[in-house]
Amino acid sequence: MHPVITPERVPVSIYSDSEQASVAVAQQIADLIRQRHGEGRPCVLGLATGSSPTRVYEELVRMHREEGLSFRNVITFNLDEYYPMQPDSLQSYVRFMHEYLFDHVDIPAENIHIPNGTIRQEEVAEYCRRYEADIEEAGGIDLQLLGIGRTGHIGFNEPGSGASSRTRLITLDHITRTDAASDFYGEENVPRRALTMGVGTILEARQIVLMAWGEGKAAVIKRMVEGEPTDSVPATYLQRHPAVQVVLDEAAAAELSPRKTPWLAGISSNWQHEATVRKAVTWLARHLQKPILKLTDEDYNENGLSDLLAESGQAYGINIRVFNQLQHTITGWPGGKPNADDSHRPERATPFPKRVLIFSPHPDDDVISMGGTLLRLVDQGHDVHVAYQTSGNIAVFDDEAIRFAEFVADYDAALGLPGEKPAESLYKRVVDSLRQKAPGQVDTPEVQQIKGLIRRGEAKSACRLAGIPDENAHFMDLPFYETGRVRKKPLGEEDIQLTIDLLNKIQPHQIYAAGDLSDPHGTHRVCLSAIFQAVERLKAEGTEWLKDCWVWLYRGAWQEWDIDQIEMAVPISPEELTRKRRAIFKHQSQKDRPLFPGADQREFWQRAEERNRTTAKIYDQLGLPEYEGIEAFVRWKY
Repeated sequence: MHPVITPERVPVSIYSDSEQASVAVAQQIADLIRQRHGEGRPCVLGLATGSSPTRVYEELVRMHREEGLSFRNVITFNLDEYYPMQPDSLQSYVRFMHEYLFDHVDIPAENIHIPNGTIRQEEVAEYCRRYEADIEEAGGIDLQLLGIGRTGHIGFNEPGSGASSRTRLITLDHITRTDAASDFYGEENVPRRALTMGVGTILEARQIVLMAWGEGKAAVIKRMVEGEPTDSVPATYLQRHPAVQVVLDEAAAAELSPRKTPWLAGISSNWQHEATVRKAVTWLARHLQKPILKLTDEDYNENGLSDLLAESGQAYGINIRVFNQLQHTITGWPGGKPNADDSHRPERATPFPKRVLIFSPHPDDDVISMGGTLLRLVDQGHDVHVAYQTSGNIAVFDDEAIRFAEFVADYDAALGLPGEKPAESLYKRVVDSLRQKAPGQVDTPEVQQIKGLIRRGEAKSACRLAGIPDENAHFMDLPFYETGRVRKKPLGEEDIQLTIDLLNKIQPHQIYAAGDLSDPHGTHRVCLSAIFQAVERLKAEGTEWLKDCWVWLYRGAWQEWDIDQIEMAVPISPEELTRKRRAIFKHQSQKDRPLFPGADQREFWQRAEERNRTTAKIYDQLGLPEYEGIEAFVRWKY
């Protein structure tokens, strides 16, 4: 598939997903390596770390193994490193680069350059000067690979970094440290400083490729691509480079004007496409803060939508059409209303009741993201199952594990049989292990098991509150997740087969899955891929039950579907919102302060309720019925 090219201050290539984009970037790098080899000179690459380039590195490794791509003529310079940082630390970029690339290709060790996080502070200035000199001696960087942080930083050039800044020691922004907290098992363990190439150093590269994936990067990409160059968003200085390319997936490009409001960017739109009309009309109503049915011809003409009027007639007819579409998304019967005309409902009336399978990536995503709908499905008599795809065992504080081990030991001492006390021995091992553990170090298998059991018990408790029987709670413990680390294994055949087996066992009429690609930890994306691949295989095999199964995608605690995307909106009453909150509270290990809160420091129940109320408020502002809250879904048509 060819990317869509949009006219911006810098060239932007938009791909349907990060997989296609990453493969394209890897091919560009491979072509450059081969070109330089043919010219008899080295290829000098500036490399980045983080989640954005990992798939690029995996594809380069594949090309090395399967296509003979050699790295013998490659010299690399990495952008940055935390300071201080030991090279063998789990969070070290030295370790990252070796795990993802260097250990799997034939690059000479002497050609690898990564900032040294172990040098003494009094030596930093001279070390940074030498790093710059090494780049110059190598002939300068041919292609610099970049990601972008939510602050607009490239490398670790935080807001305030000027266009002429050079390699140096820098203090990290609070937002950057918050975003890194999951890798370090808590923000308190994130180093406050880092070594980084400067903006000026980056701008001297002959080519620059900046990559960004997911909705979480959409806002900063808009500022970077469409805003004026400013040191408050250091990435905007890339606009001054003659050979820069911004590579995005659809989600990261969502806020760019040609995508969000093409009619304002002078780009012709296909008004025969109902989704485009709906997007334009809902945007217009929200922009003018008017209900849809009150929009006038003048409103359309004065806000760049005269072409829509010319093709579709007067505003009144367009308004009615879009209003009806939105009205038909609303249903109090997410499983379908029995003995009712379903021609204008988002779900089928039959069969009733339905077998429903809700996939929850972590043990609390079901109640956080669609708890109101889950309660409604149970209350309306459907056979509801929940599949917890991962154990979530890394997201439990150490003191919680100690508390539970202590309880078992105390219980054993009070009520157990005389003689040997294995629980007491376990408690001592757990305490000793956790006291000796360095920040970010992987837990022992025993501790991982305890933390997994804590989360499993919480999930069962939430299910019982919702009226879901114990046998309908399925704990998949997908192998890709069980590393004990934030960084997971790639999705494997066993993960997909476990998903297929569960689907064949339950044979659901409805599947609910987390379509939330903004999850900062990446687990949601992997879990969704497992479901998609499983469903596609079952479809290819002609599986009979799948022909009567619909798949609905919800989003997690990070972001909601845009109003024009929503295909099913389930109203939540004040009482149901309270019940949903109680179900979330059953996840006590995530209460008050979850281990990995992401950028939003509020508790999950607060985020969920705010999101549900905001969605309901938008429907109300557009002139539709007013509800306490709404949970939204989009159908995946496989």
